[in-house]
Amino acid sequence: MPGTPEATPAKQVSDAPSPRRLLSSEKVYEGRIWDVVSDTFQLSESGDPLTRDYIDHPGAVAILPMNDEGQILLLKQYRHPVGMDLWEVPAGLLDVEGEDFVVGAARELAEEADLAAGTWNVLADVFNSPGSSSEAIRIYLARDLTEVPHHERHERTDEEAEIEFHWINLDDAVASVLAGRLHNPSAVVGILAAAAARAANYEDLRPADAPWPAHPSQR
Repeated sequence: MPGTPEATPAKQVSDAPSPRRLLSSEKVYEGRIWDVVSDTFQLSESGDPLTRDYIDHPGAVAILPMNDEGQILLLKQYRHPVGMDLWEVPAGLLDVEGEDFVVGAARELAEEADLAAGTWNVLADVFNSPGSSSEAIRIYLARDLTEVPHHERHERTDEEAEIEFHWINLDDAVASVLAGRLHNPSAVVGILAAAAARAANYEDLRPADAPWPAHPSQR
């Protein structure tokens, strides 16, 4: 009787830089917030040139605010490209040159949710749409929350002026993700990451200042 095959060691999967030969790069569209770039490159020294157009993005941060009862804050905001009101988490562009990532996240939390946090951890780092954009997003867990005083609050305009707040239990948020009721990628990833991290009482999460080599400024 043949013996039982030995189990193969678990392989750690990790995304990694993969430099390719860049032949040319051209900005083909300059937008108000981000640009479209056309790059021509080779996958290998003997390969044919390939051209890809993509959004050149400064990167962003998103924040999952969690109160002392374990509830998280979601914001409802209209998103014109999809024509829907989406329940999201506070988020914003890293468009202030040289700004520390956590400082940017704290700014967005204050501007969009009127909150400050005493404890910050990294939940996840993601590329929003790596086939068409260079956008890298870092999602934070923000706890030990306090309200920003009324006289210091940011005046929200345009779509942000319609923002609605809703505190929801983490388990209910997970159920909404799995039922297909939530679509914003930062909210979906942040909610599921927080639910996974809860099993270890959030002690395995990276510190707020953990390296972020995937961000465009670090590559």
